[in-house]
Amino acid sequence: MNPGFSTELFKHKTVAITGAGTGIGKATATLFAELGATVCAHWGRSTHHTKPHANIHGMCADFTTREGHQAFVEFVSDHSHALDVLINNAGTMVGRFPADTLRDADYEHIVSLNQESVVRITRGLIPALTAGAQANGSAAIVNTVSISASTGGSPGSSIYSATKAFVSTYTKALARELAPAQIRANALSPGVIDTDFHQRYSSTEKLEKTRQQIPLQRLGTANDCAPAFVFLASDSLAGYITGQTLEINGGQF
Repeated sequence: MNPGFSTELFKHKTVAITGAGTGIGKATATLFAELGATVCAHWGRSTHHTKPHANIHGMCADFTTREGHQAFVEFVSDHSHALDVLINNAGTMVGRFPADTLRDADYEHIVSLNQESVVRITRGLIPALTAGAQANGSAAIVNTVSISASTGGSPGSSIYSATKAFVSTYTKALARELAPAQIRANALSPGVIDTDFHQRYSSTEKLEKTRQQIPLQRLGTANDCAPAFVFLASDSLAGYITGQTLEINGGQF
């Protein structure tokens, strides 16, 4: 799936991406590999994954733990001392939890996966991103947020939505702080994308009602999102863009 980019756009570049086992992350990792990048991918917790491209090197880790976050940092660092692109994509709703019955364990699970993993992995890989910027003139961070970061989401997703809003604000702060090192930081905000995420957490009826409210009259796909990550990560395409959130939602928001 190459929507028209040069197949050498990321040749000799190293890209790290979390949450690459399914959906948006898998499509994005595959596209970067097709464009010449060496991709260090976090599949998720499950060890049952098929390697989609020869340029992708994958590992599994539980991102609800600090040990999992650190394992990915070490995995990337072992592959290359210089990193050109970091995509923090891992995250999910975990479940729908009404605000009045939310358990501490559920809260901590969501925050560790969606919020703390982004902070710890970014912190751990800033030295590699700095080395990448020094070697090639720039480096980029692209964080996956969600339309719910702006809307608050639907019932039962308050903590998920809040963690995505945290990452959105964190991205803007990173853009200002890391600009002197020539590291850009942006976020990509998917709307309702037809992946296993919504197959798990949304009913068929809910998705159809949402589809009818989207101006383009369809749900998004993982392949709608992957080129946007490439755009934001590429210095030749988006070299003067930092601190921004790109909405991918068919006009819904």
